[in-house]
Amino acid sequence: MTLDAIPIHVVPRHAGSPPPGEPGLSGNAPPLLRELAEQVRRLLESGEPSAIDLSALPLTPADLDWLREKLGGGEIAVTLQAGGESTLDETACAGVWWVTHRNEQGAVTAQLIEVAFVPELVKAHPQDVAIGREQLELLISDL
Repeated sequence: MTLDAIPIHVVPRHAGSPPPGEPGLSGNAPPLLRELAEQVRRLLESGEPSAIDLSALPLTPADLDWLREKLGGGEIAVTLQAGGESTLDETACAGVWWVTHRNEQGAVTAQLIEVAFVPELVKAHPQDVAIGREQLELLISDL
C-alpha cells in the first residue's frame, strides 16, 4: 500500500477556533466559549451564577491569552486588597467576568471566569453592612 492510497478528509474549522498549528495553543479554549454561552443562558433564565476555574483546566498560557482576547475588555474593573490583590474584570460580554486572585507576593493563585450579574466577591456581606450602618449612626450622633 502506498501513501497515495490513504484517504484524506478535510475537516472544516469552527468559526472562532484558533488556526491549526498556532504555537502554544492546545485547542482546549474554544469549547469554553460554548460553555460560557450556556452559563449566560442559565443566568438569564434562572439568575443562577456559575464559574469556570481556569486553574483546574489543561490550558496553556497561549490558551489563556487567546481566550482573554476573544472575550475582550468590558466597562467595569474592580480591584480588591485582602491578603493579596484580586481583580475582577468584566469582559466585553456583559455578565462574564475574568477573576484573578494573587497572593501577597503577587503570584497568581487562582483564575476564574465567573458568570454573574455582579460577582459574589464584590457583594457586601450583610454583617459588614450592619457594621456600616452602626458607623453611620455614630457619625449622625456626632452632629
